[in-house]
Amino acid sequence: MAKFGGLFARQPLAWTTPEGDGPSLRRTLGWPALTAIGLGTMLGGIFPTIGAGAHAAGPGVVLAYVISGLVSVCVAFCYAEFASMVPVAGSAYTYAYATLGELVAWIIGWDLILEYGLSVAPTASSWSDYLQHLLGDFGIHFPAWAQTASIFADHPSWAAPFSSHPNVDVPAALVTLAITALVAVGIRESANVNATLVVVQIVAMVAFIAATAHAIHPANLHPFAPFGFKGILAGTALVFYAYIGFDTVTVAAEEANNPQRDVPIGIILALVVGLLLYVVLALCTVGTLSYAKLSDGAAMLDSLHAVTSNRYLYWVVAFGGIAGNTTVMLTSLLGQIRIFYVMARDRMLPPGVARIHPRFRTPARMTVITGGIVAVLAATLPLSELLDFVNIGTLSAFAIVCAGVLVLRFVEPNAPRPFRAPIAPILTVLGAVGCIALIGNLSVPTWIRFGVWFLVGIAVYALYGYRNSRLRGLHLPPFPDPDASK
Repeated sequence: MAKFGGLFARQPLAWTTPEGDGPSLRRTLGWPALTAIGLGTMLGGIFPTIGAGAHAAGPGVVLAYVISGLVSVCVAFCYAEFASMVPVAGSAYTYAYATLGELVAWIIGWDLILEYGLSVAPTASSWSDYLQHLLGDFGIHFPAWAQTASIFADHPSWAAPFSSHPNVDVPAALVTLAITALVAVGIRESANVNATLVVVQIVAMVAFIAATAHAIHPANLHPFAPFGFKGILAGTALVFYAYIGFDTVTVAAEEANNPQRDVPIGIILALVVGLLLYVVLALCTVGTLSYAKLSDGAAMLDSLHAVTSNRYLYWVVAFGGIAGNTTVMLTSLLGQIRIFYVMARDRMLPPGVARIHPRFRTPARMTVITGGIVAVLAATLPLSELLDFVNIGTLSAFAIVCAGVLVLRFVEPNAPRPFRAPIAPILTVLGAVGCIALIGNLSVPTWIRFGVWFLVGIAVYALYGYRNSRLRGLHLPPFPDPDASK
């Protein structure tokens, strides 16, 4: 039993910070900057989700954004409490390692690899759709076989998993490789590009709302839920992808002026602003054009084209969609590499995973490997399947975070909590149950893929992580009582 008790050994907080003999990160970020980081990661998620969500929920996609946003608010409060308890980089993986133990941390870390890494694929698919819409306005078209991903059948079976007319999404694969090269070259170049693109996408969103809000027609919103409430839940599970990113604020915790205060504010404010903006954008999209006429990846352009023939405005929104998808690809790949780096630092993954390139000073090799795998997925899997696969990993991690906050309230009641989630028992249960309910509305093939991913993760942990972890053989006492020294 003692041997298996090591599965729940917790990491000392001193280990979650950089080595003392090296330079530390500069603390220069306040809550406005942290909020901007969260919004920069989140906002681009609206572009690949409106069309796919509308095809699942009809006009009810507007309600789907509200439901997924409310679930995210519950999760955000739990993240904020964790972030204030463990104010360092590493996101939920680091929080779980310091509070819930090694096995839980591994499961969350493995899920986060799925979230951050594969988040690049659906946005690459949407990026491709926006680019092809834009080029199509100039009469330029890719060959039919290179426009969309359809190697796999729309409804695959074990007997016939492949489409009879296989195509690959060449633009999606190419942009994924380009983003990979940019991230591999250096963080400074990536950050400068990202800041510019965030401004472009916000301008495009404002222009889209101004151009379409007056043209909303009640007939396009009726029936509101053509596929029933089950369809709305299915749409909610898809559009949840748009909220992925608020947790990226926690990755910058070591650079925050006052992380115990600023990180929770940044998380929650980014989420609330994003929710309001998503609802308005979704309402304008499905309110101006029937959901059946929207494309999966570039629904906003379809809606705009139905309202106005102004080509300049069309180009602005098209470039905004390209910019928004690019920011998500950049920040997601950066976050994924950081998770790899932190897990390798804890010796849960081989050191080569986080090896720094001598010239670029980035984990270039792992970045290239990850980008290559994601490029293949972006080229071969349809957008809705990519969204499902990313969401199931994210929702699993979020459910564990919510449950973890509730468990810690009982088993570690004296742990320092500069920020406490309000009405924690209710909030944490709602967050965990909401995530599990959304997982239940994902497709069976998605469950199968995730099951394979989970089993591979457990095998990696059993064969390497458990044996080589820095914590092997170490047993830690509970959190110190903050009043004990008084």
